[in-house]
Amino acid sequence: MLKPYINAFGYAFVGIASFIKTERNAKVHLAAALVTSTLGCYVGLESTEWLWVASAITLVMVAEMINSAIEKLCNRITTEQDPEIKIIKDISAGFVLITSFYAVIIAAIIFTPYLFN
Repeated sequence: MLKPYINAFGYAFVGIASFIKTERNAKVHLAAALVTSTLGCYVGLESTEWLWVASAITLVMVAEMINSAIEKLCNRITTEQDPEIKIIKDISAGFVLITSFYAVIIAAIIFTPYLFN
């Protein structure tokens, strides 16, 4: 009865591990998340600040995972140059860029008072 749910979690963890193992940008975003989290511990962020930081980190990681999945799917559809596929990939990459800008803004708002006062 629980086996399908347990299997679903297993598949999800395999997907996360595959993402981290195979995607260069996953490693970049994870490194940024570790640096940000370490800095947050060092400066002693308040719980509300942690909520914002954790939300920004999560949003960027999820955006990158979705982008990677879309790119892989597009690459399976065709290996040839296709203007529509290019637009899909560009929009997906833009989604990651916007979430990354959001994360930088959140980090600047939260960390500036700790680092420059």
